[in-house]
Amino acid sequence: KNNSLISKIYSMKKIRESILNIALLLLLSLMWAASSSLPVRAELRIDITQGKVEPLPIAVSSFVGSKPDESKFGQEISNVISEDLERSGLFRPIDQSAFIQTKIALHTLPRFGDWRVINAQALVQGRVEFVQAGQLRVEFRLWDVYAEQQMVGLAYITVADNWRQVAHIIADAVYKRITGEEGYFNTRIVYISESGPIKRRIKRLAIMDQDGENHKFLTGGEALVLTPRFSPTQQEITYLSFYGDLPRVYIFNIDTGHQEILGEFPGMTFAPRFSPNGREIIMSMAKDGNSEIYSMDLRTRVVKQLTKHSAIDTSPSYSPDASQIVFNSDRGNSQQLYVMNASGDNVRRISYGKGRYATPVWSPRGDLIAFTKFSRGRFYIGVMRTDGSGERLLAEDFLVEAPTWAPNGRVLMFFRQEPTKNDGSGGRSRLFSIDLTGHNEREVVTPVDASDPAWSPIIRQ
Repeated sequence: KNNSLISKIYSMKKIRESILNIALLLLLSLMWAASSSLPVRAELRIDITQGKVEPLPIAVSSFVGSKPDESKFGQEISNVISEDLERSGLFRPIDQSAFIQTKIALHTLPRFGDWRVINAQALVQGRVEFVQAGQLRVEFRLWDVYAEQQMVGLAYITVADNWRQVAHIIADAVYKRITGEEGYFNTRIVYISESGPIKRRIKRLAIMDQDGENHKFLTGGEALVLTPRFSPTQQEITYLSFYGDLPRVYIFNIDTGHQEILGEFPGMTFAPRFSPNGREIIMSMAKDGNSEIYSMDLRTRVVKQLTKHSAIDTSPSYSPDASQIVFNSDRGNSQQLYVMNASGDNVRRISYGKGRYATPVWSPRGDLIAFTKFSRGRFYIGVMRTDGSGERLLAEDFLVEAPTWAPNGRVLMFFRQEPTKNDGSGGRSRLFSIDLTGHNEREVVTPVDASDPAWSPIIRQ
């Protein structure tokens, strides 16, 4: 009997253990199901390839400093970062008056709950201090507010006069970390500054940061200057200037101020552009009344003819890998875009839309070609794929012309001119930028009228 009782007790114990195990497994499975149904926060990222996007709310706090001068620099740096990001159209900086946590030390974590309350998805914080020899040390961190994780953190040491450039570099780092694309804020724009009456225009070469700051004139206005172009490899430009009635091509080094004459080209019809490696230029010249495309080796000054056709071939631009050249030609009885090998062979037409096409420029990414189009009395700035497909028109007006690419290939700049009135007034010419979605068009303010912009590569220090 005792053995039978013990056996029954043991059996009941095993049954209870089995029930408990089943219950435990059921509980674990329910917990797993519940956890798997919760939303998982993805990495903070803006996909700028999907057309127009809702700007990301971002908080850029004033960079702290232990001294009044450091705090002043800190506030100015944070202002420039905010302005850069806002101008891109991808970010919506939150007004600092809405901040709950106003001072953030770099050695402590932000109070992320305070930033979530004001809907900040990202947070930029920083510190400024003077170090040896009066140099400025600027440190910053980018935080994902909802994930409560640092996304990037860097420090820079430079002379105090370079504080604005450091701000652009930080804005580039934030842009790259969140979009996955290179930034374009630490760049410059060279353009033609125009003043005076319409029939007696004074045209000077001018340069400024991409946000319009640090503006200065490079020429005095004594000679007519046209169509500046940046080298893709260094802070150097080539431009066309008339000495009397004779067109001369100059190369000007912005960093050193050194200028040299590249040559005199009586038959030039379109100013030169640099090759991707900066060692050659490509241009169009008219000899015997016929405009053809030529290249020149900048070291040897040897000129090579690339096209041989009775039509007008002009406005050439290299692909980023230098293997191909896009240009416009009327060889098909209307002004259209053509692509050829860099050697001049295998010419094929790529534009077939209504209207005339001009001033093609190959994207730094290699995927698109920007152009000016004239159709039914209106001008357009557009882009198409390199085979001519996918044409999209981004800007339209009485006169829009001369597109130039930001170095990341995501933004274009061009100039827009108003019509001139019968009394000679009007005719104002201004610079604008626009992204590839055709949205976020912004004026780039200049002291006087402006035309023919050219975007620099990223400034490397």
